[in-house]
Amino acid sequence: MKWIEISVQTTTGAVEAVSNILYDAGVAGVVIEDARDLEMLYQNKDVWELVDDSLADNYLEGAVVKGYLPETSNAMDHVNLIRNAVEYLPEYGLDIGIGKVTVSAVDETDWSNEWKKYFKPVKPGEKIVIKPSWEAYEPQGDEIVLHLDPGMAFGTGTHETTSLCIEALEKHIQADQLVYDIGCGSGILSVAAALLGAEQVVGIDLDALAVQIAKDNVNLNQVEDKVNIYEGNLMDVLEHSGDVVVSNIIAEIIVKMSKDIRQYLKPGGIWISSGIIKDKQQEVKEAIIDAGLSILEIRSMGEWICMIAKAPERP
Repeated sequence: MKWIEISVQTTTGAVEAVSNILYDAGVAGVVIEDARDLEMLYQNKDVWELVDDSLADNYLEGAVVKGYLPETSNAMDHVNLIRNAVEYLPEYGLDIGIGKVTVSAVDETDWSNEWKKYFKPVKPGEKIVIKPSWEAYEPQGDEIVLHLDPGMAFGTGTHETTSLCIEALEKHIQADQLVYDIGCGSGILSVAAALLGAEQVVGIDLDALAVQIAKDNVNLNQVEDKVNIYEGNLMDVLEHSGDVVVSNIIAEIIVKMSKDIRQYLKPGGIWISSGIIKDKQQEVKEAIIDAGLSILEIRSMGEWICMIAKAPERP
């Protein structure tokens, strides 16, 4: 089996949180390279008689946490979840330093091109078919083709959390709606909402590269008249209440978002939240109910949960 290596450059203080994110994404174990460990060796030469000075060349400032995933069709979707989760750690007061997430191949596999052979057209719901830009596909019946060029660092839409969101969007999107996609990544859900008939869609992501990839995919699907993508922090750039908010992030961020979500939803508006590992289901459910929303549906796929909630009909 071939593997990919996910490396997160961060701080010593954030190592535990980053490690937990990698474990939640499915890695079997992590490797931690911490510059502080090397400093301790230098300071304790009565125990370590010889410390090779060349070791310092292999350690970046701070710490690097590495995890490994098998090279499968949805590996990059797991990477996308990891990247989003790391980006939001500062919301909890953690200093993540550079916070850079990089991907490399093990066994000298050219992953940047190799992964494409695993990405074929997929149909996560009843209508939307996600088609990579380099593949041919002829839609059947009322299928809606979503063209996607995710780039190496972003998800392909095959991950369970994305599929659950698309299923929910197919059920709740109506023609005259304003939709917010919080943590839009490569723009899959923003484009899907537009293709399903939403009047206006706003996608938001903290990562500048994600914003550019999302904009490219908006143009690829010719929905630029409906979809606007912005770089920003969670819901800070939102100006009006929306009919639907979709947030495919992580449980901890969804819990935090729940405290203010009602001000971004119209009366009777729908909140679709995913990226929730099963172990966090009850915590998220309680947070949503405490925020005054009612749970319409809880759907699961694999180890992941999607919750569809509704705001009160009156403010």
